[in-house]
Amino acid sequence: MESKVVDENEEGPVVPMRVDRFGFVKQEHGPTEGLARSRSAFEYQRDERRIRKWRKMIGVGGSDWKQYVRRKPHVVKRRIRKGIPDCLRGLVWQLISGSRDLLLLNPGVYEQLVIYETSASELDIIRDISRTFPSHVFFQQRHGPGQRSLYNVLKAYSVFDRDVGYVQGMGFVAGLLLLYMSEEDAFWLLVALLKGAVHTPMEGMYLDCL
Repeated sequence: MESKVVDENEEGPVVPMRVDRFGFVKQEHGPTEGLARSRSAFEYQRDERRIRKWRKMIGVGGSDWKQYVRRKPHVVKRRIRKGIPDCLRGLVWQLISGSRDLLLLNPGVYEQLVIYETSASELDIIRDISRTFPSHVFFQQRHGPGQRSLYNVLKAYSVFDRDVGYVQGMGFVAGLLLLYMSEEDAFWLLVALLKGAVHTPMEGMYLDCL
């Protein structure tokens, strides 16, 4: 996979760069690249089987998830430990964490936090944005869509939870979520993780930094 990156400080042709399947720029190619390609057909078939099992388990848009978890929790646990298929990861994370329920219970809240509220941490967030996954194509462009989305999610959370606000390092969590889902979905998943909608809250790791 190739992506084109422009150096804003220089003129000249656009320089193509190779990126891996997750969107990170490949720095160099080692001797095992050919071996990896030779395994791709097997990996593709294996992944397709796993994806079919997961789709059957969660249903359309997650409609069968809760029922399946109640009936076969041991199967769910085993499949999660084996790894969630990349194409379903965002949805499954939302279902596991309970963030999908939070979103449905709070319509319009994210938009309110982003557009109409102000945060005391805005300058700190802006300072740290460019340091978050700088080798990923989604976040590389200054003031690009990736950086804007990351800013919005972090700013919204800093307003939503003023006890924690914004702490350096949150960007890497929010940034990872944005690679798999929309801004609003990423925000509510961040809330679910830190406040503990279903599982043990993670906010303590940030409160200790304050």
